Amino acid sequence: VNVLALSICTREAYQSMKERNIDDGHIINLNSISGHIVINSSDVHFCMATKYAVSALTEGLRQELREAKTHIRATSISPGMVETEFIYRLYSNNPEKAKASYSRLK
Repeated sequence: VNVLALSICTREAYQSMKERNIDDGHIINLNSISGHIVINSSDVHFCMATKYAVSALTEGLRQELREAKTHIRATSISPGMVETEFIYRLYSNNPEKAKASYSRLK
């Protein structure tokens, strides 16, 4: 989802902007701090790899838009750790471990 859905949605958004002659649009990709640093946890290494891919895809898109001489912008927003259902599902067999994952953060 982090890579394929982002790529497909980006392609469709760009095509839509081109078809409607929009040259000042903004494509915003939701990333993660995990797309910029490696967290010391073997449990989430695959997720981190997909977030690194989001960083690379956003930068590649930015360069592609610049080469096309368009004014459409590409941005990647990378929040820190946010409490979502992800960790609770990851550790569904160990709810205490899931809760501890968030308790270390303010």
